[in-house]
Amino acid sequence: MKKHEKRRRRKTLTRIFYKMVAITLGAALASIGLEIFLIPNNIIDGGIVGISIMASYLSGVPIAAFLICLNLPFLYWGYLQIGKTFALSTLYGVFCLSVGVSVLHPLPEVTDDYILAALFGGVILGAGVGLIIRNGGSLDGTEIIAIILDRRTSFTVGEIVMFFNLFILSSAGVVFGWDNAMYSLIAYFVAYKAIDVTIDGLNETKGVLILSDYYEDISEAIHDRLGREFTIFESIDDKNRAFVIFAVVTRLEIAKLREIVSGFDRNALIAITAVEIEGKRFRKQAIH
Repeated sequence: MKKHEKRRRRKTLTRIFYKMVAITLGAALASIGLEIFLIPNNIIDGGIVGISIMASYLSGVPIAAFLICLNLPFLYWGYLQIGKTFALSTLYGVFCLSVGVSVLHPLPEVTDDYILAALFGGVILGAGVGLIIRNGGSLDGTEIIAIILDRRTSFTVGEIVMFFNLFILSSAGVVFGWDNAMYSLIAYFVAYKAIDVTIDGLNETKGVLILSDYYEDISEAIHDRLGREFTIFESIDDKNRAFVIFAVVTRLEIAKLREIVSGFDRNALIAITAVEIEGKRFRKQAIH
């Protein structure tokens, strides 16, 4: 029993160590995107980071101070409403980001071209934020508000975050000028897409449900032409008996899958949804 507990504790400590390393790396990338590309060109990100950039510009106080002070109330709220692990991971991420921007602040900017700064800064910042989110943390108190309000209102997390960020990015027009606000919008959009790619990967998986009378032919073609696993479910009610194929494919294979299904049954029902895959069974082998 003691050996089992030691092994479990060792695994837990190893998992925490790798999570901290990933969050540290994510914060380092975010710091590079901010201090080397965005901040020197007066281009901001959304959320608390964007507010901190504007507050630092107007007051002359280092941005690190605003990142910590503005996030603390939301971190406490997140600790109470979401959980200790999320709050501590976020606190560590914010601390690393604050250290990172302080260390990198004296370095010169890489480019004074606003488009290049928005594109490269957005990609690097988004990759860093995505890495932190993927490991259970965050860098932005507005996301904590969004998660909590999502439970209490009819608005989604994405809608709430978008509302906050539209207000923040509009404020950048007043502080830095409307040209910079538009460049900030470009950087925000690029960072948003980079976050998605970092979290989901380039080969984002999709779950596909196919309802067709030609289920046998379609399932065999999925195996032979895509090499993907599939499962067949039988659906029975009082009047009808039907079979549903479930398969997991990458988003790059969706078009080919549609072509396969339509080749056998143009009236087939296809439902596609994003899925998160755990384990190592997503390989090219059929399951009947």
